[in-house]
Amino acid sequence: MTIALRWQSRPDRALHAEQLGHLASLCLKLEVETYPKPGLVSHVDNGAHRDMDAALLCLSAETLMPFFGELAAAGAEGAGMKRLRAIGVAAERAMLAATDGVNTHRGAIFGLGLLCAAAGYRNAVGFRKSLGRLVSERWGDDILSGPVSLRSHGAVASRRYSAGGARAEAADGFPSVYDIALPALHEARKLAPQDEDAARVQTCMRLIAEVTDTNLLHRGGAEGLRFAQESASGFLGAGGIGSRDWHRRAADIHQAFVSRNLSPGGSADLLAMALFVDRLEV
Repeated sequence: MTIALRWQSRPDRALHAEQLGHLASLCLKLEVETYPKPGLVSHVDNGAHRDMDAALLCLSAETLMPFFGELAAAGAEGAGMKRLRAIGVAAERAMLAATDGVNTHRGAIFGLGLLCAAAGYRNAVGFRKSLGRLVSERWGDDILSGPVSLRSHGAVASRRYSAGGARAEAADGFPSVYDIALPALHEARKLAPQDEDAARVQTCMRLIAEVTDTNLLHRGGAEGLRFAQESASGFLGAGGIGSRDWHRRAADIHQAFVSRNLSPGGSADLLAMALFVDRLEV
């Protein structure tokens, strides 16, 4: 399976709601296509996951496409967090129905969904602010004060290890996207200007190295998180995708994550979000 980038290199911020939904879905599929990324599902293997594969993740992304479009349309109408949350709940139900109960993209529904809503709002109002800043300004307080999921693995890990998690990330305007992922993606494209897959691998490694991924905390605790961050940092320190044997080294790290049942799902979501923002902002 090979997924081609279906947008031009020049950003076009003023996409309609339906187009934004298509773009969000495509970014999720591009994350799946990326290989080798440690412990995560790809078109090559299932990583550290026994309940999902690339086909299921792509089905999930397709299922979520109209909901991302609905979130963008709601944002354009000036909707508050209550309306956005209702769409997100409907999206999660549709996802679970399509995947037979497997949580493929709950985190992406939240983070990428908010970015879709911000993109719709920005198109309607004509602001030149970043999507992350709009999310923080318009919905940040409601994100922090809203209902907390008691079931999600990320929420449990956030409470246990006092990690900020997805809610803090969104309320703060997605600093992991803007301060870590996007600079890494742009620098990686200089190292491998003709290889978008390699650029995405490098970006994923940078996120793993620097983000307190609650999915890693859930699966491996503090020790698992430390192992993951040190492995990704070692890859980057040895030249990353700029080294001749980068693919083999990344594949070795991938297998080490699988053997330890580690999967940085939060970093995967952030990678998809970065691809979305990269398309819409200079």
